[in-house]
Amino acid sequence: MKIALIGYGKMGKMIEEIAISRGHEIVSVIDIQNQQDFDSEAFASADVAIEFTNPTAAFGNYQKAWSKGVKVVSGSTGWMKEHGDEVRNACENGKTLFWASNFSIGVAIFSAVNRYLAKIMNQFPQYDVELEETHHVHKLDHPSGTAITLGEEIVEAIDRKEAWAEDTTDPKLLRIDHIRRGEVPGIHTIRYDSDADMISITHDAHSRRGFALGAVLAAEYTKEHTGLLTISDMFKF
Repeated sequence: MKIALIGYGKMGKMIEEIAISRGHEIVSVIDIQNQQDFDSEAFASADVAIEFTNPTAAFGNYQKAWSKGVKVVSGSTGWMKEHGDEVRNACENGKTLFWASNFSIGVAIFSAVNRYLAKIMNQFPQYDVELEETHHVHKLDHPSGTAITLGEEIVEAIDRKEAWAEDTTDPKLLRIDHIRRGEVPGIHTIRYDSDADMISITHDAHSRRGFALGAVLAAEYTKEHTGLLTISDMFKF
């Protein structure tokens, strides 16, 4: 498979290493200093572009890739509120985006556990629930896309929560706290607390390598599929 990389930081370099080890070819690498390469024949030859940049650049990168007929896999977060409807419309009209807030296989499993636990805990209103995420100091958006995804899963399952919010004491809202510390790849903890006891589940990423492998697996999946794709399409839990 021919892969283009959009964004060549730590994650981009790790994705490159894993993609090559799995027999794929990197045909184009685009970073901030060579944006003109979106118009190159090399970029247009890619089956899939894997995009890890930032909230302000992501949607524009999708549009540039789509204009060249290239499918996109993206782990960029923070763009959904402003451009979510545009992305959905584009994918309903022939474009392809595989988007995930987190590509880790472990997080996909954790998400499945979260959904199952939330359904159980909906029956026990004596437990309040909150979510905490910790990431490296370079992460610009908060809460993390993964925390938002997990939070929305909880809100969907638990009738006593209407939405999620940061810095809230409203019992009808799911509180999400964020911490930025050092070079932490990502820790997500969900706690159900009552007067009697507390139940908690945590996913603690040891490195970015799991995210990078998941992104390459997503690219392999995306090559054969179209539309707006998510991690739940690839992993059937």
